Amino acid sequence: MGSYKIVIKKSATKELAAIPSRDRDRIIGRIRSLADDPRPPGSLKLSGEEKYRIRQGDYRILYEIEDDVLVVVVVRIGHRRDVYDR
Repeated sequence: MGSYKIVIKKSATKELAAIPSRDRDRIIGRIRSLADDPRPPGSLKLSGEEKYRIRQGDYRILYEIEDDVLVVVVVRIGHRRDVYDR
């Protein structure tokens, strides 16, 4: 399996910028690891949507996987109490 390209939506970039720096660095590392394994242990497919989520501390990273073009699109990043709203 080849390496996936990571794409972060503009809205997710803004959400990431609002997170404290000590947590942000770990979240960025977790997102980078998706390039090698977009379905790591602990990832869950969200019911009713074509999205997945992974945990990083109290934060959740929601993303879509496009296997045909080897792309992972990060859709949302947020605290676990807020990330599923919308």
